[in-house]
Amino acid sequence: MKKFNPALALELMLLSRYFEEETERLFISGVLHGTTHLAIGQEASHVGLCMALDKDDWIVPTHRCHGFTLSKGSSPFSMFSEMFGSRYGLAKGIGGSMHMPDLSHKNLGSSAVVGSGVPLACGVGFYLKYKKLNNISVAVFGDGASSRGSVHESMNLCSIWNLPVLFYCENNLYGMSTYVGNAVSVKNISTRALSYSMEGETIDGNNVENVFDSSLKAINYIKEKKKPYLLEVMTYRHKGHSKNDKRIYRTKEEETYYLDKDPIVNFEKYLLEKKIMTETEIKNMEKNCVSFIHEERVKAEKLSSNILSIKELSDLVYASSDYDSISYN
Repeated sequence: MKKFNPALALELMLLSRYFEEETERLFISGVLHGTTHLAIGQEASHVGLCMALDKDDWIVPTHRCHGFTLSKGSSPFSMFSEMFGSRYGLAKGIGGSMHMPDLSHKNLGSSAVVGSGVPLACGVGFYLKYKKLNNISVAVFGDGASSRGSVHESMNLCSIWNLPVLFYCENNLYGMSTYVGNAVSVKNISTRALSYSMEGETIDGNNVENVFDSSLKAINYIKEKKKPYLLEVMTYRHKGHSKNDKRIYRTKEEETYYLDKDPIVNFEKYLLEKKIMTETEIKNMEKNCVSFIHEERVKAEKLSSNILSIKELSDLVYASSDYDSISYN
């Protein structure tokens, strides 16, 4: 049975937070272009899940993917390189912030199309069952995607075929600017599991140990029962939906309320109160994580001009085919 590692949980949450703060600075200063979707405030949701997974369990994140990607094992250097557009990026520089696959860490990568990763995760689940592998696939989606047809079709099919898929709904209360209560017909998205003969649960996603325990419970259920599971993780993004979102649809009172639920701040308080870590140990970890993220960013920026050639891009996008050798029998 896996055990929760408090020091590792804090380290991963700090790395995620500092990576995204550095990313935000790069976009604001004009060093990086395009857009990005930050998950500052949602670190416990990413870290708790990934710590509960085995190394050969697969994950298909959403476009708000940085925390999941880091927690699953990808290097900040390869992630920064991806955003700088260099050949050292996870998608060799052609994917950007929203598309960061890392097959070496069983991360299929995300897509900018809301909810589109869910059917892919189900395909991975089908593969795992077909190959008789005792691993699972995690389909990550948000409350905004929870009513899309592809998500419901996937839950229905996974239930019929008993596929080893964890439907992981990060409910941060807003699909872009739309409040979940104005777009979802049920109080708890997890209750929709009943319609597909699945187990489901709604949990506090700001408590990393709680996320770990609940994720591990769901993962063990899937592996033992050979059935899918729906886990709704309640969290909150401190920033806007994307880079240019001014958050005019939220009140200052609401944002202040959820700032007080910051998963990192509260977890550090918990570690101090329980004497699991000292204040000096926490401060040293914060300092080391800041330095590491900075060093990874600097290294990636120095190599940012090393991009793929047109031919290399073409070879990646277009595969040559010998049509005469194809058999349709």
